[in-house]
Amino acid sequence: MRFDSGRVCLDLVATFTPHEGIPDGDELRLWLAGAGLVPDRTPLVRVGPDWAAAFRSLRADVETLVRAELLGTDPDENALARVNALAAGPPPGLCAVRDQEGHLVRELCGGVECGALLAAVARDAVELLTDPGDRALLRACAGDGCTRVYLDTSRGHRRRWCSSERCGNRERVARHRRRALAAGAGQGSR
Repeated sequence: MRFDSGRVCLDLVATFTPHEGIPDGDELRLWLAGAGLVPDRTPLVRVGPDWAAAFRSLRADVETLVRAELLGTDPDENALARVNALAAGPPPGLCAVRDQEGHLVRELCGGVECGALLAAVARDAVELLTDPGDRALLRACAGDGCTRVYLDTSRGHRRRWCSSERCGNRERVARHRRRALAAGAGQGSR
Protein backbone atom coordinates (compact mmCIF):
# COMPACT_ATOMS: atom_id res chain seq x y z
CA MET A 1 0.00 0.00 0.00
CA ARG A 2 1.14 3.50 -0.77
CA PHE A 3 0.44 6.61 1.27
CA ASP A 4 1.86 9.38 -0.89
CA SER A 5 -1.21 11.17 -2.24
CA GLY A 6 -0.95 14.04 0.21
CA ARG A 7 -4.30 13.46 1.94
CA VAL A 8 -5.77 10.47 3.72
CA CYS A 9 -8.94 10.66 1.61
CA LEU A 10 -6.85 10.50 -1.59
CA ASP A 11 -4.87 7.59 -0.16
CA LEU A 12 -8.21 5.82 0.33
CA VAL A 13 -9.17 6.54 -3.29
CA ALA A 14 -5.81 5.05 -4.34
CA THR A 15 -6.67 1.70 -2.74
CA PHE A 16 -8.65 0.68 -5.82
CA THR A 17 -5.94 0.92 -8.45
CA PRO A 18 -4.61 -1.28 -10.00
CA HIS A 19 -6.60 -3.84 -7.99
CA GLU A 20 -8.92 -3.86 -5.00
CA GLY A 21 -6.74 -2.84 -2.05
CA ILE A 22 -9.28 -3.37 0.72
CA PRO A 23 -11.17 -6.53 -0.20
CA ASP A 24 -11.56 -7.59 3.42
CA GLY A 25 -11.01 -6.63 7.03
CA ASP A 26 -7.39 -7.81 7.06
CA GLU A 27 -6.36 -5.39 4.30
CA LEU A 28 -8.45 -2.62 5.86
CA ARG A 29 -6.57 -3.12 9.15
CA LEU A 30 -3.28 -2.61 7.28
CA TRP A 31 -4.63 0.47 5.52
CA LEU A 32 -6.01 2.05 8.73
CA ALA A 33 -2.64 1.64 10.46
CA GLY A 34 -0.62 2.74 7.42
CA ALA A 35 -2.80 5.82 6.92
CA GLY A 36 -2.23 6.80 10.55
CA LEU A 37 -5.91 6.66 11.45
CA VAL A 38 -5.16 4.41 14.38
CA PRO A 39 -2.08 4.57 16.60
CA ASP A 40 0.49 1.79 16.43
CA ARG A 41 -0.42 -1.37 18.31
CA THR A 42 -4.14 -0.54 18.31
CA PRO A 43 -6.10 -3.79 18.44
CA LEU A 44 -8.49 -3.87 15.49
CA VAL A 45 -10.38 -7.05 16.34
CA ARG A 46 -13.83 -5.83 15.24
CA VAL A 47 -12.70 -4.81 11.74
CA GLY A 48 -14.40 -7.14 9.29
CA PRO A 49 -16.11 -7.37 5.91
CA ASP A 50 -18.80 -4.85 6.90
CA TRP A 51 -16.13 -2.26 7.73
CA ALA A 52 -14.33 -2.94 4.44
CA ALA A 53 -17.61 -2.48 2.54
CA ALA A 54 -18.26 0.84 4.33
CA PHE A 55 -14.79 2.14 3.45
CA ARG A 56 -15.15 1.01 -0.18
CA SER A 57 -18.46 2.90 -0.35
CA LEU A 58 -16.86 6.06 1.07
CA ARG A 59 -13.98 5.61 -1.36
CA ALA A 60 -16.38 5.54 -4.32
CA ASP A 61 -18.12 8.72 -3.15
CA VAL A 62 -14.86 10.58 -2.51
CA GLU A 63 -13.51 9.54 -5.90
CA THR A 64 -16.70 10.73 -7.60
CA LEU A 65 -16.38 14.13 -5.93
CA VAL A 66 -12.64 14.47 -6.60
CA ARG A 67 -13.02 13.53 -10.28
CA ALA A 68 -15.82 16.09 -10.65
CA GLU A 69 -13.51 18.71 -9.16
CA LEU A 70 -10.71 17.76 -11.56
CA LEU A 71 -13.10 17.94 -14.52
CA GLY A 72 -14.67 21.20 -13.34
CA THR A 73 -18.14 19.66 -13.23
CA ASP A 74 -20.82 19.85 -10.58
CA PRO A 75 -20.45 17.26 -7.81
CA ASP A 76 -22.84 14.34 -7.62
CA GLU A 77 -25.36 15.48 -5.00
CA ASN A 78 -25.96 11.97 -3.62
CA ALA A 79 -22.24 11.32 -3.15
CA LEU A 80 -21.86 14.74 -1.56
CA ALA A 81 -24.75 14.09 0.84
CA ARG A 82 -23.27 10.74 1.91
CA VAL A 83 -19.79 12.20 2.48
CA ASN A 84 -21.26 15.14 4.41
CA ALA A 85 -23.33 12.80 6.58
CA LEU A 86 -20.26 10.75 7.47
CA ALA A 87 -18.13 13.86 8.05
CA ALA A 88 -20.69 15.16 10.55
CA GLY A 89 -20.09 12.18 12.81
CA PRO A 90 -17.72 12.33 15.76
CA PRO A 91 -14.08 11.52 14.93
CA PRO A 92 -12.13 9.02 17.01
CA GLY A 93 -11.04 10.36 20.37
CA LEU A 94 -7.34 10.30 21.20
CA CYS A 95 -5.83 9.89 24.64
CA ALA A 96 -2.26 10.03 25.90
CA VAL A 97 -1.39 6.96 27.99
CA ARG A 98 1.84 5.60 29.39
CA ASP A 99 3.42 2.56 27.75
CA GLN A 100 5.44 -0.14 29.55
CA GLU A 101 8.52 2.10 29.60
CA GLY A 102 6.57 5.06 31.03
CA HIS A 103 6.51 7.10 27.79
CA LEU A 104 3.36 8.81 26.64
CA VAL A 105 1.83 7.21 23.55
CA ARG A 106 -1.37 7.84 21.60
CA GLU A 107 -4.33 5.54 22.04
CA LEU A 108 -7.92 5.71 20.87
CA CYS A 109 -10.29 6.49 23.72
CA GLY A 110 -13.41 4.43 23.92
CA GLY A 111 -12.28 1.80 21.46
CA VAL A 112 -12.19 1.66 17.69
CA GLU A 113 -15.48 2.48 15.97
CA CYS A 114 -16.04 2.18 12.23
CA GLY A 115 -18.21 5.32 12.12
CA ALA A 116 -15.56 7.43 13.82
CA LEU A 117 -12.85 6.31 11.40
CA LEU A 118 -15.15 6.90 8.43
CA ALA A 119 -15.88 10.37 9.85
CA ALA A 120 -12.16 11.17 9.97
CA VAL A 121 -11.68 10.26 6.30
CA ALA A 122 -14.91 11.96 5.18
CA ARG A 123 -13.93 15.10 7.10
CA ASP A 124 -10.57 15.08 5.33
CA ALA A 125 -12.42 14.91 1.98
CA VAL A 126 -14.66 17.83 2.96
CA GLU A 127 -11.63 19.87 4.02
CA LEU A 128 -9.87 19.08 0.72
CA LEU A 129 -12.88 19.92 -1.45
CA THR A 130 -13.68 23.16 0.37
CA ASP A 131 -10.13 24.54 0.62
CA PRO A 132 -9.36 26.60 -2.52
CA GLY A 133 -5.61 26.26 -1.95
CA ASP A 134 -5.67 22.47 -1.71
CA ARG A 135 -8.18 22.13 -4.56
CA ALA A 136 -5.77 24.08 -6.77
CA LEU A 137 -3.08 21.47 -6.02
CA LEU A 138 -5.26 18.51 -6.97
CA ARG A 139 -3.81 16.55 -9.90
CA ALA A 140 -4.42 13.33 -11.81
CA CYS A 141 -1.33 11.27 -12.58
CA ALA A 142 -0.10 11.63 -16.16
CA GLY A 143 1.32 8.10 -16.11
CA ASP A 144 0.08 5.80 -18.83
CA GLY A 145 -2.79 3.79 -17.37
CA CYS A 146 -2.50 5.31 -13.89
CA THR A 147 -5.66 6.72 -12.34
CA ARG A 148 -4.21 7.98 -9.05
CA VAL A 149 -5.00 11.47 -7.80
CA TYR A 150 -2.65 13.46 -5.56
CA LEU A 151 -1.84 16.90 -4.21
CA ASP A 152 1.00 18.57 -6.10
CA THR A 153 3.03 20.16 -3.33
CA SER A 154 6.22 20.28 -5.39
CA ARG A 155 8.08 23.53 -5.83
CA GLY A 156 6.65 25.20 -8.93
CA HIS A 157 3.68 22.81 -8.88
CA ARG A 158 4.89 20.96 -11.98
CA ARG A 159 4.67 17.40 -10.68
CA ARG A 160 3.25 15.13 -13.40
CA TRP A 161 3.14 11.72 -11.74
CA CYS A 162 1.71 10.31 -8.54
CA SER A 163 5.16 8.82 -7.92
CA SER A 164 8.42 9.67 -9.64
CA GLU A 165 9.72 6.22 -8.67
CA ARG A 166 6.79 4.36 -10.25
CA CYS A 167 4.92 6.26 -12.95
CA GLY A 168 7.73 8.71 -13.60
CA ASN A 169 10.26 5.92 -13.98
CA ARG A 170 7.92 4.00 -16.32
CA GLU A 171 7.56 7.11 -18.48
CA ARG A 172 11.33 7.66 -18.59
CA VAL A 173 11.92 4.01 -19.57
CA ALA A 174 9.23 4.21 -22.28
CA ARG A 175 10.73 7.45 -23.61
CA HIS A 176 14.19 5.82 -23.73
CA ARG A 177 12.79 2.82 -25.62
CA ARG A 178 11.05 5.07 -28.15
CA ARG A 179 14.30 6.98 -28.75
CA ALA A 180 16.28 3.75 -29.07
CA LEU A 181 13.77 2.32 -31.53
CA ALA A 182 13.72 5.54 -33.54
CA ALA A 183 17.53 5.62 -33.61
CA GLY A 184 17.65 1.98 -34.66
CA ALA A 185 15.09 2.54 -37.41
CA GLY A 186 17.04 5.56 -38.63
CA GLN A 187 20.29 3.55 -38.85
CA GLY A 188 18.62 0.62 -40.59
CA SER A 189 17.44 2.80 -43.48
CA ARG A 190 20.94 3.92 -44.46
